[in-house]
Amino acid sequence: MFKHLFLRVMCVGLATVGLGVNLTAAVAQAQDKWPERSVSFIVPFPPGGPVDTTARLTAQPLAALWSVTTPIENKAGAGGIVGAQAAAKAAPDGYNFFFAAIHHAVLPSLKPNLSYDIQKDFVPVGLAARFPIVLVVHPSVPANTVAELIAYARANPNKLSYSSSGTGGGTHLAGELFNSMAGTTMQHIPYKGSAPAMQDLVGGQVQLMFADGPSALPFIKSGKIRALGVGNPTPSVFFPGVPTIASAGLPNYEAYSWTGVVAPAGTPAAAVARLNADMVKVLSDPKTAQALMAAGAEPAPGTTEEFRAFLANEIKKWGEIIRSANIKVDD
Repeated sequence: MFKHLFLRVMCVGLATVGLGVNLTAAVAQAQDKWPERSVSFIVPFPPGGPVDTTARLTAQPLAALWSVTTPIENKAGAGGIVGAQAAAKAAPDGYNFFFAAIHHAVLPSLKPNLSYDIQKDFVPVGLAARFPIVLVVHPSVPANTVAELIAYARANPNKLSYSSSGTGGGTHLAGELFNSMAGTTMQHIPYKGSAPAMQDLVGGQVQLMFADGPSALPFIKSGKIRALGVGNPTPSVFFPGVPTIASAGLPNYEAYSWTGVVAPAGTPAAAVARLNADMVKVLSDPKTAQALMAAGAEPAPGTTEEFRAFLANEIKKWGEIIRSANIKVDD
């Protein structure tokens, strides 16, 4: 009796092992076959911007790798909402993906009645690139380091003002995060875009700015503004010699823009895994990396799980800042 029971258990065990092997083989086979036709990427902003440029520079080598076309569909509007809505409704067949951005981590707290949920209606694929935010000051500000700026701002509450590209944007929230962590009360002055915000900083109408890298770099090089720190977790290749804000006086501070790929919920896991692996491959390639850096983007390849955790943390972090600063935007 025990002998027969032992044999039956062994048979079930072997069958289970065999089933596991077959499933593994099936997943591998699905990954090998995918993609069999064009893979589309929705970008929620107009052509020519940093997210669009990153998407195109990533999709081009993927097309060469797969021997299929990788069209970019620009569906701009409402600060990234229009594109996200379209992507959430796209067929979850492994041939539709979406380049999400920092906006999509911020929007749930700014606009709680969105028609989509960036976490529930999508599955993460992988982070693609970071766009550095740099803290810059007008030469009239008596501070040469982040620590000196914090000390001056604390000693002179409400005296300093910082410009941004608009209420609720990444450069605004970077300033509110700084105020929250440093215990300062620098005043926010919103503008309609980075160019006029930078223009008034250079002109001295405002004293500082948490600026996107490309808009700040020419004025840093010309000496019209001074860079005190970058919001990246590590020093930026675009600003050699400029420390991170975290290391220069405000530990644990991180603020930068980013873009990464997500897929409609229900997309086959094999397609998600293959795209992630191939994104890591092309983003790690020196040719693609150089092209991205020339466009002002820092390649940031990683695993799907890393991106999932990153996205959840971004939503939580910016949500807390938006609520504590009582930031409101017009619907």
